[in-house]
Amino acid sequence: MMRRYGPALVLAGILAGAILPGAAGAQGTPPGSTPTTPAGPTPGTTPPPAQAPVAPPAKGSLKLTILRTQPGAVLVRDRFTVRGVVRPYVAGQEIVVRISRGARRLAERRVVVVPAAGSAFGVVRVPFSTARAGALTIRAAHRATPAQRAFRAPSVKLAVEPYTAAPGARGRVVTALQTRLRRLGYVVGRPGFYDDRTARAVLAFRKVTRMPRTVIAGADVFARLDRGQGRFRVRFPTHGRHVEADLSLQVLALVRGARVERIYPMSSGKPSTPTVMGHFRVYRKQPGLNSHGMFMSNYFIRGYAIHGYASVPVVAASHGCLRVPIPDAVAIDRWLKLGDRVDVYP
Repeated sequence: MMRRYGPALVLAGILAGAILPGAAGAQGTPPGSTPTTPAGPTPGTTPPPAQAPVAPPAKGSLKLTILRTQPGAVLVRDRFTVRGVVRPYVAGQEIVVRISRGARRLAERRVVVVPAAGSAFGVVRVPFSTARAGALTIRAAHRATPAQRAFRAPSVKLAVEPYTAAPGARGRVVTALQTRLRRLGYVVGRPGFYDDRTARAVLAFRKVTRMPRTVIAGADVFARLDRGQGRFRVRFPTHGRHVEADLSLQVLALVRGARVERIYPMSSGKPSTPTVMGHFRVYRKQPGLNSHGMFMSNYFIRGYAIHGYASVPVVAASHGCLRVPIPDAVAIDRWLKLGDRVDVYP
């Protein structure tokens, strides 16, 4: 059998070998389809660069301080600055600053952080002032952005104090008080010191504005000064250089025409010994101290005079004369001349 079928088997093998490659291709690729190739860059092109990882938002911190334009306490109407230091500085960031008094928000400011020269931190500045005294609370925060995380500053408290002064006080509050009183004609003492003369000026101002007759310059005194109150109203501007004694106010003014030069507190005659009223002239000047305790007397009718005296109450209490404090009597006597008019009215 081997001999009979041998040549036939050899021929069949040869024929099968001749058609195997085509048969193998038919089995791997369906008829009519295109053979696929592995993915890869197209010849002649550059592959896209790999994306860099996104940086996380920067952390941050904020600290607030108060910059004063004047040394010492912050007073009403003082301008101060809220300064915030941001670490680190990141360009394009904003800080929200809020200023409140109790539950009431007084201001809200959005401020761009600016770099501090030569440093790695940034700063914000918010100027502010208030016309009312009281405790302020200042808060500031940064809202989250893609470049920097959210953070906030510890809140800061600031006491805004009113303008008040009393005898013995010193400083810029007293200077401000004296400046305002002097502009109206009140006679004040040593600059920056609440001495006896300044106290008498405050008393005269309180009399003119019909306030309680004390020598304390409280917030109410400053409020009236701010409103322009306290001007002495000249009744007789045509009398030239003259004195006006207003018995209702218990003040004495030295006047030149319509301009008030000086205002002093005085005490006129009590009800049982009233001061004579009318228009008079200085007819006699008596220097020094007389037997009745009258100092530097300027008589305007009979025994009635403008003079210094040891006791000058805030109400009418004299025997008919116009009493002024002894320290003021010398200046008044120097100002008055014989023949000057003296106008006394209720």
